[in-house]
Amino acid sequence: MAERPLNATAASLLGFLHEGSKTGWDLVVTAQERIGKFWSITTSQVYRELATMERAGLIEAGERGARERKPYTLTEDGRQAFAEWIERDPGPENIRYPMLLTVAFGAHLAPERLAAMLDSHRAAHERQLAEYERDAAAHGSNRFALATLDFGIVYERAVLEWFDRVGNRLGQGQTGL
Repeated sequence: MAERPLNATAASLLGFLHEGSKTGWDLVVTAQERIGKFWSITTSQVYRELATMERAGLIEAGERGARERKPYTLTEDGRQAFAEWIERDPGPENIRYPMLLTVAFGAHLAPERLAAMLDSHRAAHERQLAEYERDAAAHGSNRFALATLDFGIVYERAVLEWFDRVGNRLGQGQTGL
C-alpha cells in the first residue's frame, strides 16, 4: 500500500492504468487528451509519479520496448490505493486563471494593451467552446465524458459572459477598453 495518500496526479495515472498497461509517454498523451483542459500534468510529473508509485508497489514496470519505453501495469495495491482515493471527497476547487491576475493589476497596463489581451483570450475561449461542443457531439455514448465536457461548455459560456461584462465594468464596450 502507499505510504502516504495519493495525490490527484498519481491517482489519475492509476485511473488510466485501469484501462491496461501504458508507457510513461502513453500516460502523458492520455492525460493531455482526456484531462488536460481541466487538470494540468507535466511530462516530468508523470515520470516522477511513476517512479514513486513503482517504489510503493502500486504499479509494476514491464520490459523496455521500442524507444526504451517501459510499459507500466497496475498492481492490486495500486487498484486498492485508487479505490481509496476515488472514494474521498475531492475538496474545494481553486480558481487559477492568469487573465484574472492581469486584470487585478490592470491599472498598471496601458488600456489598449489590456484590451488586446482580453480580446485575445476571448477568442481563445470561443475556440475552446466550439471544440468542446464538437467533442460532445462525438462522445454521445460516454456519459462520463459528456458530463466532463458539459462542465467545459458551461464554463466557457460563463467566461465569455464575463468578457462581455468586464469591458462594461472597466468602462468601454464589450471587451475593448
